[in-house]
Amino acid sequence: MRTSRKAATLITVAALGIGIAVSGCSGSGGRSAEEKPAGTSGGAGVATTPRMKIAMVTHSGEGDTFWDIVQSGAEQAAAKDNAEFLYSADKEGKEQAQLVQAAIDQKVDGLIVTLAKPEAVEDVVAKAVKAGIPVVTINSGAQFSERLGALGHIGQDEKVAGEAVGEELDARGRKKALCVIHEQGNVSLEGRCAGVRKTFGGRVENLNVDGTSMPASTSSIEAKLQADRDIDAIVTLGAPFAAASVKAKDGSGSTAEVDTFDLNAEVVKRLKAHEVGFAVDQQPYLQGYLAVDELWLNRTNGNVIGGGKPVLTGPAIVTAKDVPQLEKYTARGTR
Repeated sequence: MRTSRKAATLITVAALGIGIAVSGCSGSGGRSAEEKPAGTSGGAGVATTPRMKIAMVTHSGEGDTFWDIVQSGAEQAAAKDNAEFLYSADKEGKEQAQLVQAAIDQKVDGLIVTLAKPEAVEDVVAKAVKAGIPVVTINSGAQFSERLGALGHIGQDEKVAGEAVGEELDARGRKKALCVIHEQGNVSLEGRCAGVRKTFGGRVENLNVDGTSMPASTSSIEAKLQADRDIDAIVTLGAPFAAASVKAKDGSGSTAEVDTFDLNAEVVKRLKAHEVGFAVDQQPYLQGYLAVDELWLNRTNGNVIGGGKPVLTGPAIVTAKDVPQLEKYTARGTR
């Protein structure tokens, strides 16, 4: 597993954030009781601080396993932090904004939100901040987070991640890449393809597909591969679309390598079978876990992870050699 220098610095900060939360809930360690944050439990592993209600509102579409992993991390942190965790999602910006408003109306103690379509949700996010609800943004739209008044952003820099992919494609000798965008208007996905284009020495062509229909996505990719035999790399921007691309590759008779952003158990299996060349892991479990922890730490101890700057959870390039280490984690849904 190879991590870019830029990401590595802030992943260390993220790891420290977990350390702070765990030490606050443990009776062990070298510090005296007087040095522990107020309200932490002795050895039970669960905070005794006042009950919190934390809402997460994302742009996830149905069946996207990435967000199952994010939720898993958030739920684990919430259980530890004595917090009620509420999750809702809609891939349409207008509907996502309505869900954020619903969270405000429930008088939540903290809000976690994605900014994939910032123009649709920025007003209601700013409204939450104005109402005194601490906000942490995750996964997408890092460049808008500070302006909207969020405590910080947790995720990967999409352009940096894309640049890492471009460099990896060069190292593999690829000449023409197809960048498959499964949700038009998503600033994070567009940033990924832009990053690939910036560093890749070959050519990059974007292909928009209907991400709500896997058969339609497969058909679109297959048709493109049949029409352009120069394509020797397919870059998908979400783990579920790697399988669709493998199927499209087989159907078209293409010899292109399939590579993907994001990781799940299916991608790990395909890495092991050498059906996928590499994957970009942004550690979604960590995004959910740290976001909840930041809201709890901010309320109970005035902490802000990363000093308010974006905390990067990726990118890391994962290949077949990393499979033995990752299989046990993806099997339990945490990577």
